[in-house]
Amino acid sequence: FKDLTGLEDLLGLILIRMNTNIKVIIPAFNEEASIGKVIAEIPDFVSEVIVVDNNSTDNTSEIAKNAGATVLFQPKAGYGNACLKGMEYISEEDIKPEIIVFLDGDYSDYPSELTKIVAPILEDDIDFVVGARVKALREAGSMTFPQRFGNALATRLMKLFFNSKFTDLGPFRAIKYDKLLALNMEDKTYGWTVEMQLKVLKKKFTYVEVPVKYKNRLGTSKVSGTVKGAIFAGVKILSWIFKYSFKK
Repeated sequence: FKDLTGLEDLLGLILIRMNTNIKVIIPAFNEEASIGKVIAEIPDFVSEVIVVDNNSTDNTSEIAKNAGATVLFQPKAGYGNACLKGMEYISEEDIKPEIIVFLDGDYSDYPSELTKIVAPILEDDIDFVVGARVKALREAGSMTFPQRFGNALATRLMKLFFNSKFTDLGPFRAIKYDKLLALNMEDKTYGWTVEMQLKVLKKKFTYVEVPVKYKNRLGTSKVSGTVKGAIFAGVKILSWIFKYSFKK
């Protein structure tokens, strides 16, 4: 899959043949400017796009529904709360997916690259894939200093304590559904991504990073765009790392 020419068509054929059920969970809070664009660019082979409206005060839900997504409501604030709501919905369905993809609703990622994100799972039986926002593929200004610093610190600590090969806490990620359930995810706010990666390491699941493009988001970040959000996110990330560093 190093050559991406025709990759989407090829994967589409593979998925149809394998009848792979892939669902996408998108936490969203006041993303009316971007959510329709995100949904429109998700490849057609995805079985269901689930947008979890995290108590938006704009038209996020209406736009997402009109774009063809299943819309859920989670009035409790928090990125993790929204993701958990999406998982709860999936758990109640009769037919469970093989793969879950998490994607932000701010249009900073390229949804069409979902093909790259799921390819290692389909082709190499990898358990967990993170879209790494490498510098060479990032648009100027797309990651703030708190984001870059937090990523560098968190991933270096994971390398120190767990011999991890992660270089990013990127939110664009895919995981086998059964492995996701085995992680018993619990963080309700900003620690969701690092909790997932730490538990993957602890359980010795297989994982890889896939370089992805990254652009300036539409609208203002609810985390890195504020001092309070950046500090809170940093504390949550570090608390998870140290919790698991000393946990037997």
